[in-house]
Amino acid sequence: MKTAIIYKSVHHGNTKKIAKVMADVLEAELLDLKDANSDIIREYDLIGFGSGIYFYKPHKKLRRFIEGLDKVENKKAFVFSTSGAGKPEFNKWLKEKLADKGFEIMGEFHCKGFDTYGLTKLIGGINKGRPNEEDLKNAENFANGLKEKI
Repeated sequence: MKTAIIYKSVHHGNTKKIAKVMADVLEAELLDLKDANSDIIREYDLIGFGSGIYFYKPHKKLRRFIEGLDKVENKKAFVFSTSGAGKPEFNKWLKEKLADKGFEIMGEFHCKGFDTYGLTKLIGGINKGRPNEEDLKNAENFANGLKEKI
């Protein structure tokens, strides 16, 4: 199954670290959002979409990218995110919008990430060192689980 991972990682590279681990396991093409376009979706059977979380949603550029996609058929997707709060419900927007576009959602992953956004900057940030080795191992396990499903 031809796989790609499209991600948006801004401040500390948290999401990129997770995306890289998953790409290695899935033997996927790893694409920074700035290097992706909507035509690329046709080339892959499984596509991962990931971002840091900003005010309870994925990065606005990833949201715009997904909103601009055409409806698809026979495409599978998974979603992943990192955030200071570390809540998996932050993936809800991604799952709903991708399902609306016709993707079959195969799974989701979320972990905490080092966060110096907004007021957390005043105290030196939260979750220093995250994602850590355990988070990366969990991302690897998630990707292995996807391989078993597909």
